[in-house]
Amino acid sequence: MDEPNIVEMPDYPEYVEEIVRLIKGNQSPKALAEKLGDYHGSDLADAMEQLAPAERKKLFRICPAELVSEAFEHLDEDSASAYLNEMDIKKAAEIVSGLETDTAADVLHEIPKDRRILIIDELPEDIRREIRLIASFDEEEIGSRMTTNCIVIRESLSVKQAMNELIRQAEENDNISTIFVTDENEEFYGAIDLKELITARSSASLSSLIATSFPYVYAQESIDDCIEKLKDYSEDSIPVLDENNRLLGVITARSVIEVVDDEMGEDYARLAGLTAEEDLNEPLRASMKKRLPWLMILLGLGMLVSSVVGVFEQVIAQLTIIMAFQSLILDMAGNVGTQSLAVTIRVLMDENLTFRQKAHLVTKEMRVGFCNGILLGTLSFVFVGLYICFFKDKPAGFSFAVSGCIGASLILAMLISSAVGTLIPLFFKKIKVDPAVASGPLITTVNDLVAVVTYYGLSWLLLIGVFNFA
Repeated sequence: MDEPNIVEMPDYPEYVEEIVRLIKGNQSPKALAEKLGDYHGSDLADAMEQLAPAERKKLFRICPAELVSEAFEHLDEDSASAYLNEMDIKKAAEIVSGLETDTAADVLHEIPKDRRILIIDELPEDIRREIRLIASFDEEEIGSRMTTNCIVIRESLSVKQAMNELIRQAEENDNISTIFVTDENEEFYGAIDLKELITARSSASLSSLIATSFPYVYAQESIDDCIEKLKDYSEDSIPVLDENNRLLGVITARSVIEVVDDEMGEDYARLAGLTAEEDLNEPLRASMKKRLPWLMILLGLGMLVSSVVGVFEQVIAQLTIIMAFQSLILDMAGNVGTQSLAVTIRVLMDENLTFRQKAHLVTKEMRVGFCNGILLGTLSFVFVGLYICFFKDKPAGFSFAVSGCIGASLILAMLISSAVGTLIPLFFKKIKVDPAVASGPLITTVNDLVAVVTYYGLSWLLLIGVFNFA
């Protein structure tokens, strides 16, 4: 019987290692520049991080500014600004000139003011004007993420004239898949797909090619609001307009992805109880500043939980065994609340939710919490009862009375925690506060309070009040 053919997957080339070896080698500048030109900008960017400053300077001297600029597009702002500081002013200006205008504005913002002014003074006037335009918008406005790298033509042109204009502008702009059209007042009129323009007959009317229902955003709109609009479209570029409907630039699909990634990172940070994202190299003081505000609030809530436990001190003194299972109730309540929080925040990304849909979300989460509570409560009743009976050598009646109280507490705590994990972010959304600030630690601490009151309250009512086990 023939053995089955095993197809071996090919090993992908280690491009970054190849680039590093090339730069550390002794090839002539011309030969090295030609070879480095064959690599993708992302691989060059990764290689830069593995080079010593002297080796990076060699790379910057040898490679054309366009190639280095392409690599800089794949770097974060901190790394890009640090590498620009390793160059002379003239070279740095050449690199910045080749960047997308939004990237250039972000990178320059991270450079010390004195050096930033020198670099900007070396830039061509049109690039300086574009960078100042983007820098004029707040970080939370979509205009801060746009680029002027796009093709813009007038609606009055013929198809042949539009093609000539496309060819002329394509020398300086590489976002050419969509051509944007303005009227004589520079107001946005519509867009043309590149393929439609190329295949159109010269005798055709340009207006017949223009999609006037093309999506657009305003530069001063908040990024959060724009994401809701942009995520429904698959366009390569979306035009960005000023208050007078004039075309300022575009936001590319890549920028949209970066914006969504940034927003998800911020939401994740808030879910962790941080005021902003942190990175690996962030100073101690900055990290403390981000974490302390929520920790102070949670400390106050934690003290409230502890004081509530103190109210039930007499119950604990009479039934010390129930202390051993406190963490079980608290942990499950916190976990359920965090799950409901995650589901709710994801659902709240839809800005068009009706009151009925929100009510359905609350009841659905409570049903899930209740059903899971019944299942886990039943398991706790059986196994905790057997544990107390056999390992703690307690009577069966007492053992299963305690485990029954634990099971009932689990059901009630998980039901309430599901409601809390859903209602808190809905409340924050209602009062126009980002629901992500209803962070995991906050929900967990609130549900600790719920679990403590539920557990010790039921223990007092059932074990002491009904079964008289005190």
